[in-house]
Amino acid sequence: MELAKQTLLIGGLLVDVYSHPTLSSNSSSTNPIHALFFLHGRFGSAQHKGVVGTVKVIFDECYAGVGGERKKDLIVVAFDHRNHGTRLVDQQRNFSWSKDPAKNNDQHAVDMYTIQSGSAEDVSFLINHLPSFLYPSGERTIVEWGIGGVSLGGHSTWIALSREPRLTLGIPIIGCPDYTKLISQRAASSDIPFSPPYFPVSFQTYVGTHDPAQVAYRAKDASNPFFGKKVLVLSGKEDKLVPWVASAEFVEGLEVGEEGVKRVLVEEGAGHECTRVMQKEAGVFVREWLGL
Repeated sequence: MELAKQTLLIGGLLVDVYSHPTLSSNSSSTNPIHALFFLHGRFGSAQHKGVVGTVKVIFDECYAGVGGERKKDLIVVAFDHRNHGTRLVDQQRNFSWSKDPAKNNDQHAVDMYTIQSGSAEDVSFLINHLPSFLYPSGERTIVEWGIGGVSLGGHSTWIALSREPRLTLGIPIIGCPDYTKLISQRAASSDIPFSPPYFPVSFQTYVGTHDPAQVAYRAKDASNPFFGKKVLVLSGKEDKLVPWVASAEFVEGLEVGEEGVKRVLVEEGAGHECTRVMQKEAGVFVREWLGL
């Protein structure tokens, strides 16, 4: 099956919108739309085969074997992170710390977090404006918003979930909700001190106030931005780049309430990769979100 794809220019940002062929061919349908953002990993782009492949698996899962009249439809929205793809300015700034000067980036900690949080802001921006570009005459209505992403996109997924109340579903894949825990471990392994200039005081203050791990994620009330949301956490047990140990305490303590869903898969034998099993689990989770 070949997915339908429409590329929109929204406020200077190129946005790919994927839909099932039956959605574009059935122009008379007024079914409500569930929109899922899907964010790529570091060094990738919205066009990366891993993004396109995962999006296809999700659609296959959501549309296979669904007979009769559909009550809801799905679109998947992809765009480039800052300093990636069509927005690339300086590839060196996407590198980590390294003994090799050609691959070293002393500002790695700040660069990665600003990209992650910037993409979360882009998601809110697109929730505000995408409907006007996609359905200018009010042809369809987007009734729910979700987000998923891999690696860098998984980190952004956690941030967006913690900040954007209109997101009701999240699928962070090999991502981490606790940036300080993740990046301090990475710094230690690279002999980088957790202090300025690598970790400016103003940056530590910002992360220590705004990161998902700093919100009331254990609370059983509306003070918890995850409360009532549907969250599928997918990680690799053998992941060395984003080790599960950096996420475990947060995920185990995460409270979503009776109306929410928390599902966790730490895949045996999987490293820092989005496996076929993870793709399949993501598709099943989205299908359930659609109520199919």
